[in-house]
Amino acid sequence: MEELICKFLKYLEIEKNYSLYTVKNYEEDLNDYKLFLNKESINIKQTDYKFIRNYLTSMFNKKYSKKTIARHISTLRTFYKYLIRENIIKNNPMTLISNPKMDKKLPNFLYYEELEILLNIPDKSTILGLRDAFILELLYSTGIRVSELINIKLEDINQIDKKILILGKGNKERYVLYGNYLKELLKLYLDSRKIIVKNNNNLIINKFGNPITDRGIRLIIENIIKKGELDYHVSPHTLRHTFATHLLENGADLKTVQELLGHESLSTTQIYTHVTNERLRKVYLDCHPRARR
Repeated sequence: MEELICKFLKYLEIEKNYSLYTVKNYEEDLNDYKLFLNKESINIKQTDYKFIRNYLTSMFNKKYSKKTIARHISTLRTFYKYLIRENIIKNNPMTLISNPKMDKKLPNFLYYEELEILLNIPDKSTILGLRDAFILELLYSTGIRVSELINIKLEDINQIDKKILILGKGNKERYVLYGNYLKELLKLYLDSRKIIVKNNNNLIINKFGNPITDRGIRLIIENIIKKGELDYHVSPHTLRHTFATHLLENGADLKTVQELLGHESLSTTQIYTHVTNERLRKVYLDCHPRARR
């Protein structure tokens, strides 16, 4: 089993070109599955629909969230398809397995006042503080994913037209735009970057001048939250949600937001209309005299 997992992860990394962060998630899920196999003394070739159901039941009993269970199911689907492809097994036990019905949850976003507080926490008088301020502004101004952020190269930036070439999910390319706030920070950041950079052309670097990781970005944001003593949670995806929500609130059409976010389906983007509608409802109930009880 150990050898199969290693070969599968290599397949994801080399042939499917998945990010290291995604591959790591697959590895964690499969290691969890391997423990269950060992506990039940079952060989991977002996697994069937009933066994998979027992595994899912064990996760429900451990109080795993529906989102986590759905991720494990997705991991196993991909893994078993790989095993079929490599002629390691003949029957796929995942064929009839469906995802748990997810609870509808609105994306977490920041109100503009909260965003302004966050963006002003980094100390722009230091090299790393300027970099951190630039990261926050870049995530908010463009709405890109953290996996897209860490892969931006210097040559991907068109400073004349104020746009950046992004390599998104499935190796699909798109351009994102940015405004004057980011333009000014970009110039300052690029000037300071020269002081610590080594021989690499990645836009975002760590304190040693090397390309930064997904985890590195998340740690930076966590430290900013602690420094600012903020009482609300912020992740890179929170800024992506905020980007989309603010665009729609200010009159952007759904199709444009879809393209800027790099969503393949418009239905994925439509969740943000629920966010803006919910905010409108809240403002109405809070502010209109006849809406108050």
